[in-house]
Amino acid sequence: MTALAPRTAPCARPLGAFAREDGTTLFRLWAPEAPDGMALVIEGRSPLPAIPDAQGYVEILAAGCPAGTRYGYLLPDGTRIPDPASRLQDGGVHAWSIVAGSTPYPWRHPDWQPRPWEESVIQEVHAGLCGGYAGLCRRLPDLAALGINLIELMPIAAFPGPRNWGYDGVLPYAPDCSYGTPEALKHFIDCAHSLGIGVMLDIVCNHFGPEGNHLPRYASSFFRSDVSTPWGAAIDFRQPAVQRFFEDCAHRWLDEFHIDGLRLDAVHAIFGEAWLHALPGRLRARLPGRRIHLVIEDDANRDSLLESGYDARWNDPLHHVLHHLLTGERQGYYSHYCRHPAQILARCLEGRPPGTPGACLPLASFVSFLQNHDQIGNRARGERLTSLCASAARLRAAIALQLLSPAVPMLFMGEEYGSQTPFLYFTSYRNPRLAKAVRQGRLAVTEPFLDEADRTAGMPEPNAEATFNASKPEACPKTGHAWAAYYTRLLDVRARRLAPRLRGARALQARAIGPAAVQAAWRLGDGSRLSLYVNLGAEACPLPDRPQPAAPDCDALCFETDAAALIRFLQGELAPDCVLCFLESPT
Repeated sequence: MTALAPRTAPCARPLGAFAREDGTTLFRLWAPEAPDGMALVIEGRSPLPAIPDAQGYVEILAAGCPAGTRYGYLLPDGTRIPDPASRLQDGGVHAWSIVAGSTPYPWRHPDWQPRPWEESVIQEVHAGLCGGYAGLCRRLPDLAALGINLIELMPIAAFPGPRNWGYDGVLPYAPDCSYGTPEALKHFIDCAHSLGIGVMLDIVCNHFGPEGNHLPRYASSFFRSDVSTPWGAAIDFRQPAVQRFFEDCAHRWLDEFHIDGLRLDAVHAIFGEAWLHALPGRLRARLPGRRIHLVIEDDANRDSLLESGYDARWNDPLHHVLHHLLTGERQGYYSHYCRHPAQILARCLEGRPPGTPGACLPLASFVSFLQNHDQIGNRARGERLTSLCASAARLRAAIALQLLSPAVPMLFMGEEYGSQTPFLYFTSYRNPRLAKAVRQGRLAVTEPFLDEADRTAGMPEPNAEATFNASKPEACPKTGHAWAAYYTRLLDVRARRLAPRLRGARALQARAIGPAAVQAAWRLGDGSRLSLYVNLGAEACPLPDRPQPAAPDCDALCFETDAAALIRFLQGELAPDCVLCFLESPT
């Protein structure tokens, strides 16, 4: 076992443990502030000093360390910590890291490609709540029949304990073992591809979770001292080693696991805009010939990131205004969407939601949703719209608006069968003080949205296993089949009538025509005109001009929420809680 000679030229090098065919393994760690006495420890062997070179890298080549060897790093106080770039853990973030093997998985569909981005229909899912990767496999036929062609997994990177909602991961390269083995994950992805369903993964590059992150103890340069985020010190993307760490992590999921795309969480908390701009091009250059979908969540609404190669960003303003119209809620950030909601909705449908600078963007640049993990999970009691919306007809109209507009739609697991099961924030921290701090933090997050019933009932304990179990999505026993049939009908219209025409779609006009009513039109890629009329209010509103022709060609009508709404439309008014969709062929 020998430490490699230090390098003099500054460069970023891949991190982790790299098994070689001759049975040796190269261990590489970036530890610029490694304390005296820090060591590499291989199970059953004496520790090896971990001494960084001039650029902060520890490099040790060890013989007799084939794939499967357990290893870690030892701090001077005797704490054994995992490799931050560990590809596999022996049971959790406090256990041994394992040298990963290079045996290729026998993919049945090695050259499979997802649908073009604008044709995507996404469902966001939490693997643990769906029974792990095996449980997700069992759900695939139903999702394919529904019309889902892209699954977005909430983060699966290794986290502390057996359950977590995903955003507290500390080992971003390692799939958590709670959901199944890496081979089980690959099998799930292979099965999804066999049914025409792609798989995206939500990754977190803006912070590490509060338990199991030991980087500050030997690599404080990984973080900035001058900038903070809601989760602590910001990660320092000025450091080449940090940039390489996260780029290689993203590449690993895309390459080794055949993941079809990534959603980058909260990029507004990544203080490294140059890295963000460069990432799409770098990933696609490393995977030539692959169709890779890249999506961001960006509260800063930077159009420049979309110009850099990201396909889309989450459309929070659309969610917020629709949530207000559906529930009447005004608290928290919903207060910004109470005045003139129809005008805000029109702006969103036109491709220029509030906070977006510049001209209208193509609608495929946005992911539209009525619910997601944040908007449900950040409520004290995790209620879904099926519980919050007093009018089922209004909710059905909002769903039709979402699924028949050109933006890429996303459903949250269980939404498709009207689930009323809450989605709660859940953890499994072993430190009671941390569990208490998390509980207090969640109270602070949910405080702006609490009503008197919330304060009386209290918030479910995040660290309790019962909170996790209560969040497993279940179909509504009385109405589940009807909701599924409704979604299937809408997604069939989208797939047959709209999807072939969506490439190149652009907004023509969107305007408010009532307090909660909007008319919007788009020119689709083949020259056809898509028109939507939506009223999410309790009162009918007159149409500003009688539709021409007075009796539209039946072929132009794609969808109406009910026959009565169409009759009233032809009489010159838009009924309450309705949507009508017309697709006119090019002239």
